[in-house]
Amino acid sequence: MDESEAYSSEDEDISLTGSDFEFQLTTSKRKLNSTQEAASPKRVRHPSVSGSSQSQTPEESQGLRPRSAQTDGRATACHLYEAVRSGRSALLTVIDDWLEEYRRDREAGILELINFVVQCSGCKGVVTREMFSRLQNADIISQLTTEFNEDSVSYPLVSVGSQWRRFSEGVCEFVSLLVRGCRNSLLYDDFLFSSFIALLTGLADSQVRAFRHTSTLITMRLMSSIVSVAAEVNAQAQMTRRRCELEKNKSVEHRAIDRIEELEDSYRELLEHQEDLRSLMNGIFKGVFIHRYRDRVPEIRAVCMEEMGVWLRENPASFLNDEHLKYVGWMLHDKQAAVRLQCVLTLQKLYVEKDFISRLELFTSRFKERILCMILDKDSDVAVETVKLLLLIKQQTEEGLSEEECAAVYPLVFATHRGLACAAGRFLYHTLCSVLDGRSDKCSVSVLRLLAHFFIESEYHEHAAYLVDSLWDDAGVELKDWELMTSLLLQESGVEDELESALIDIMMCAVRQASEAMPPSSRVQRKNLTAREKRLQAQERRRITNHFIPVLPQLLAKFSADVGKVSCLLRAPLHFQLEVYGTSGRLEKSLDLLLSQVCDIMLKHREECVLEACVRVLCALCSDCYSFCGRAERAVSQLLDSTVEKFSSNLAEILQGSADEDDLYGAASSLNILAIFSSARDLTGRNLFEFCFQLLKMGIETREINEKLMVPALKCSVFHLFWNGTKIKQHTPARDKAELKRVMKALHSFCVVCQSCLSVAQSRIRNQAFVCLCDVLLVFGKLCEGDGSPLQLFSPDDSLKAEMASFIIDYVFSEPDEDLAGEEECEEMKMAALLQRRNQLAGYCKLIIYGVLELRAATDILKYYNKFYRDFGDIIKETLSKSKMISSVESARTVCLCLQQLFSGLEQDRRDEELSEIRLLAKKLALNFSINLRLIRKPLLALHQDGIRFASQGLDKGDLMNLSFLEILSEFSFKVLQPECKQLSLYLRRVFASVINSEFVKMYERSLTSGSKETPAAAEKPSRKRRRTHSLTSRLETPAVTSHTRRVDMDDDFTDGSVLRKSVIHSRQQSSPFSQSIQSHLSTLSLGHEDASEDEEPEIEDYDDEDSELGIALPSTHGSASFLEDLFQ
Repeated sequence: MDESEAYSSEDEDISLTGSDFEFQLTTSKRKLNSTQEAASPKRVRHPSVSGSSQSQTPEESQGLRPRSAQTDGRATACHLYEAVRSGRSALLTVIDDWLEEYRRDREAGILELINFVVQCSGCKGVVTREMFSRLQNADIISQLTTEFNEDSVSYPLVSVGSQWRRFSEGVCEFVSLLVRGCRNSLLYDDFLFSSFIALLTGLADSQVRAFRHTSTLITMRLMSSIVSVAAEVNAQAQMTRRRCELEKNKSVEHRAIDRIEELEDSYRELLEHQEDLRSLMNGIFKGVFIHRYRDRVPEIRAVCMEEMGVWLRENPASFLNDEHLKYVGWMLHDKQAAVRLQCVLTLQKLYVEKDFISRLELFTSRFKERILCMILDKDSDVAVETVKLLLLIKQQTEEGLSEEECAAVYPLVFATHRGLACAAGRFLYHTLCSVLDGRSDKCSVSVLRLLAHFFIESEYHEHAAYLVDSLWDDAGVELKDWELMTSLLLQESGVEDELESALIDIMMCAVRQASEAMPPSSRVQRKNLTAREKRLQAQERRRITNHFIPVLPQLLAKFSADVGKVSCLLRAPLHFQLEVYGTSGRLEKSLDLLLSQVCDIMLKHREECVLEACVRVLCALCSDCYSFCGRAERAVSQLLDSTVEKFSSNLAEILQGSADEDDLYGAASSLNILAIFSSARDLTGRNLFEFCFQLLKMGIETREINEKLMVPALKCSVFHLFWNGTKIKQHTPARDKAELKRVMKALHSFCVVCQSCLSVAQSRIRNQAFVCLCDVLLVFGKLCEGDGSPLQLFSPDDSLKAEMASFIIDYVFSEPDEDLAGEEECEEMKMAALLQRRNQLAGYCKLIIYGVLELRAATDILKYYNKFYRDFGDIIKETLSKSKMISSVESARTVCLCLQQLFSGLEQDRRDEELSEIRLLAKKLALNFSINLRLIRKPLLALHQDGIRFASQGLDKGDLMNLSFLEILSEFSFKVLQPECKQLSLYLRRVFASVINSEFVKMYERSLTSGSKETPAAAEKPSRKRRRTHSLTSRLETPAVTSHTRRVDMDDDFTDGSVLRKSVIHSRQQSSPFSQSIQSHLSTLSLGHEDASEDEEPEIEDYDDEDSELGIALPSTHGSASFLEDLFQ
């Protein structure tokens, strides 16, 4: 029989009987009738070796056996099982002892082997000699199933604990050594392996998961061992045939007839062995693999794919063909990540072998699209290994991946998952190196240039740190070549401006990575550094310091006019070993040069990013822990003195009204510097608050508001108040009172000015004033209930509270500017504006949460919960959650008050439309109440009572306008328990006795009746719907599922037309992920889901899982303030 026919897709159409499958070994001396094989699928009953003819007892005829027989059977199998379970015995010796016993009594030996499998499955039953001789495999398995311990869902292969950790490996090692021990004789007899495999095939078809899993694992490892033996036999047969031919080709006088006959006999014997092994493999493949590779249990499917990889590698002549590769390709679509991962690992081991590439060409072309989709797999491990597989395909094949297909992998260097990003970085680095064509003389320079170009084209210009971290393991030599990078930046000819910016950004990120030895913050943090890593980190910091101390002033001098470049370069000193500056006079000159450059840059620029970078450097150099801090303090003091003097002179001209443009520009520049310094240093001794307050007061009174002066004046004033508050805590109590009184007076004046600024036309002043108010009230505001810190003495008046609430309504809960809508270039501006509005709302919410504003101030926020859910839903929901922790009853009353205010503001011409919107808001607010109904009994009761009272207003005067509010209130009825429903019904009938027949009253009463729960105990813990499961264990965590791109007619993948099978494919059209641009990959990292059904093999049976979206995350392109933890902490 031709080998390719033995594993063709026609095998899948063979009907197998599972446990009753029979293996018939064919040899050249013994031909069996194929008709008889098909007609007799039952296992042959083997006569007893001992020849005993004892009569069978009635109990034995029913499949039962005496206790003595059970004890003997278990004792014989216990030796093998305990040897494997303990892991302390030498398995080779155990197998040798078993082989000796088998040669003495083969039926007893195979019974010991079968009972070993039964024990490995966790079954307490025993197969006796009588059962084995007289019962069919199906009957034996049925009886074992009845004796299985159904109280436990665990069995040895999935048990946890130290004693079971290596059990699976021990079982596989036992099976491998058993086959190796039998490879010369017993592997080819008609009894041992045919009987053993027949029973394993039946167990693999069992409904009991333990039997199915254990027998599949043993059978698959048995198959792998037989495949290895078959490969050796094939090699021996080829060698024997060549030796025989060489002997025949000799001349007659040198030809040895006896030798030729010996070689021919040996060759015929090897051919018989080949046929026997092929029959065994064919039987296992059809009887077990064809059914179990699509088993409902993912662990079984993963075992099949793992062992299939062994067959493909060990015996490529028989297995490395399209008829077997297709199974691996099909399982790339599996819903369980463990199975997909095993398929990818199997393919990696195939593509790494250069000799296999020609056999994989058709497979590559057929399944390449699916592999490319798997780089976006929901499971990160699958995505990582897929990228590694694509790199192997690219390296091993001439045209394995096109440029478009490679472009699909590149954006993953910015992924937040570090393993995936590093795999993509390795892919990118090898691609860049392949472009150079081996030009090693300028390799580093070229790699850096190509890397900078890639960073520019990626359009993720804020995330160079992610790119550097992704390439750190592979391109670390180039990224840490500080001399080369700085020489490129300082050379006279220079490079393009855009390339310079990218190179500086990459260099500074590499400096940070080398000095901190940590990935970016949003990627998974490593554990504590080892001693070796700390030593290497210190060496890198020393090397960075020694190189950049003389070079950094030159770079700052060259790029001092460029805002982006200089602000980036100023990050370098923060990673120096700054104590080095005090070790020698030459380095102190470098320190003076650096201080001079930084001070000059501060005087040249007004941009906040540059000024903040300069202040960070100067504050780091002024630290008391360095011996040279005095020199840095003198430089900073001189800078501040000159700045304050310049500001004072310009301010005098401004207050007198004689200032020109130069005076205004000078004052604004000086005040910017002072405001940034105030955030980092205590400048209260320079009395800047008086100057700033005069400036603010004049701007408000004269309405001649200069935005460039007012904004830094507000910042400087608020930091002055904060520094004064800090000093009050450090002073003695006697000085505290006088100082605190002065601070409270200044605070009151400042709040009055800020309140006036809330209504000005300039948005920057308005926004800055609101932020300042939120900050000072949070620090100094008096709590509504309880005592706060000694500084919290300021009570905001009602007019200030109303002004702040109006600001939130007018400028936070407002639609975006219509002029900006639809313009692509304004997307970034709109996102920045949204981020600012989110920060303002979060600041106001913190005042409510921390008790500065009363809880009912949240009504102005809750009104917009539904309308602005997309922009502010998370903040409002978190505020509502925190308010429940403060007072659940007051929180519920606040919700009701919010709805009452909206109801009172209904317009008559749009009443129905607005009423439906209020009902939708009420429905959404009701969902925020806890699912534990016992905890919300009092809050809901208070909410309903307040609502009923509101609806009853005006009844004594005959006004029924508020009655329709009961329709809104009914949205909260479904969470009210039965006792409260009765109480509310009585209260409702008492209040609305005069209008009890009103449709609104009846509708509300019906909602209480239909929405009530039976008992609080039933509502305390919602019952979880039981899900039917077919597995006997669920201790192992179920891997995440992924959606699939397309299921195809899988049997037509590798056939030449001789085997045609029908399949019906229902799929949604989806564009290939690598046919889009880089930006489309970054914005739509998702896999399309397409449903398909097939008539035959490719479908995986009976999944209990559902598809889900992928989980590849890219770093946010916006500030961290968009996250709740940054907003509320």
